[in-house]
Amino acid sequence: MKQNYLSEVIYQIFALIVVVILVHATYVAVIRPNADFIQQQQTALQEADESYVAERSLYIILRDIEQETCIILMLWALTLIGMKTRRTLQERALLDRELLQVSDGISILPDDARQFARPVQALPDNERFYLLPRALLAGLHRFGSTRSIQDASDTIKDICNGESDRLDSELSIVRYIAWAIPSIGFIGTVRGIGAALSQAHQAVSGDILGVTVSLGVAFNSTFVALVTSIFLMFLLHQLLLLQDRLVLDTQAYCDEHLLRYLQVPEKDVLE
Repeated sequence: MKQNYLSEVIYQIFALIVVVILVHATYVAVIRPNADFIQQQQTALQEADESYVAERSLYIILRDIEQETCIILMLWALTLIGMKTRRTLQERALLDRELLQVSDGISILPDDARQFARPVQALPDNERFYLLPRALLAGLHRFGSTRSIQDASDTIKDICNGESDRLDSELSIVRYIAWAIPSIGFIGTVRGIGAALSQAHQAVSGDILGVTVSLGVAFNSTFVALVTSIFLMFLLHQLLLLQDRLVLDTQAYCDEHLLRYLQVPEKDVLE
């Protein structure tokens, strides 16, 4: 578990570095040069024709530092969501396999718990730490030691509930990013409005170009932040749904493939 945690931390840091390099390189090489060129063209056309209405350009919408930061955070969050989704799908694949190899008509007695646990223990290291093998092994070991079906059922539920809490806590960084993106957009809004107010004297004299450019910064940063936040929250909720289904389906698997086969000898029941 510690090794998996360390590998996830390294993955998160590496993913952030890669995203920052790629996005910033795209901005320097493509987005900002095109935005400046389009802005110059629109300015020249407006000076030549006062009735000219400039079309909205995607390059201009994306060119400021706040939009770049929002896109970096969104792509970083997407890499984290992709990693969690891949791990969840790998765990779900185990639900299609018969791990205990118990057929109808066979009962699992407390003394047989260790024998039926061996196929699960023989799984590869990376699969043995998945939720389903851990729940099955915990239920079998608890049943073998306490000779109680109820204790085995409670242990499986505790494992699944603990896994649900762990999965939820591991998404805290994604939730923080989803909260931070609109905040960064609001910072761009404040910056743009502040810049527009500082040029109010030019607007009074008839030159409104600086004011409109500054207001464009304010509105564009808000627009990009809200769009990226909505998209990110949709994917986050899809991942949460997938993880919740994994926990519920794991409990159902244990009920169907383990708990219903457990049987306590009559002498143990009488005691």
